[in-house]
Amino acid sequence: MLCKKLTANNFRNIEHAEVSFSPGVNLLVGDNAQGKTNLLEAIGYISLGKSFRGATEAEMIAFGHDSASISLDFSDSLRDQNISVGIFSGKRRKFEQNGVKIFKMSDIVGAVRAVIFCPEHLSLIKSGPAERRSWLDMALCQSRPVYLQSLSRLNKLLKQRNRLLKDAENDRKTFDATVGVWSEGIAHESALIGKFRYDYVREAGKHIERFFSEMTGGSEKPSVTFAGSAKQEEEAFSDIEATEKEYLRLLTSNTEREIAAGSTLWGAHKDDIKIDLNGRSARDFSSQGQQRSLALAMKLAEGELCRRDIGEYPVFLLDDVLSELDAKRKAYLVNEIKGKQVIMTGCDLSVKAENTVFVKNGCYSTVAD
Repeated sequence: MLCKKLTANNFRNIEHAEVSFSPGVNLLVGDNAQGKTNLLEAIGYISLGKSFRGATEAEMIAFGHDSASISLDFSDSLRDQNISVGIFSGKRRKFEQNGVKIFKMSDIVGAVRAVIFCPEHLSLIKSGPAERRSWLDMALCQSRPVYLQSLSRLNKLLKQRNRLLKDAENDRKTFDATVGVWSEGIAHESALIGKFRYDYVREAGKHIERFFSEMTGGSEKPSVTFAGSAKQEEEAFSDIEATEKEYLRLLTSNTEREIAAGSTLWGAHKDDIKIDLNGRSARDFSSQGQQRSLALAMKLAEGELCRRDIGEYPVFLLDDVLSELDAKRKAYLVNEIKGKQVIMTGCDLSVKAENTVFVKNGCYSTVAD
């Protein structure tokens, strides 16, 4: 997977830019708030169908404009391709792939495979479950279209059921008559999502253990397992039918508790990943350095599983990560990204890059000012 050229108009602080990339390491250099991360966000938007910074479409349109556009030329093992996106204030987005209109965002997610790594991801271990679910979702949505569809259905079902729970005290009749339908839907989608997550974590765990061992000299052993909110043994999530029955049992036998909470308390939206180090919770008992090594290993594992799925490495988008790592981990990451396409931001010109782009006020140049 290679990104070749990005064209952006009125995206964030980018009035107009055309930036070409080499197959190796591409370094975006500039002071803070000049537009380095904006370029990565544009590529990530085409890959994920959303901002990896959590921004809304309105926030990505340059001030004083009512639309923005992004176009990415890229190639995979089969052919050269292009995806373009139009973002509009108050209107639906427009997508095209190779000049053909695409009507659903889900149809282009995963066409450009990317591993995105930013400073916030270094807290994957010590953060709450939502951050680890997000890591799973970003990886699986790119590789499994059915997963993205199931996740979308689940979010819609949760929205409806949570509204029903909040209104239950005032309208118990409607609640009792309809809650079963939403519960069945959530149980079904959660079981399907849980199977995907279980399979992914099981395979990722092998790579995480290897990368972590290489970083630490093999003196410590991590364990990474899937922890679904159905509270089954991890291997039980391989049985979708059994998991669905367990979720439905939880969702139908605890409704009073959920009414009191005003939200759905069981389902894939409550899943987590259990990460131990030497038999103890890495979140509670590991050092900051150990946590950063584990987070780095998780991101590198993501790249390995992507290569397993498509036969080639994804593009690695690294946003100012090197400045957050100590010398040992920085050296390890730089060594691991050799032979892969990397587009990274930073201020360190000592990093060996095939292509260095200088960034200032949303303008991009291969020549420094």
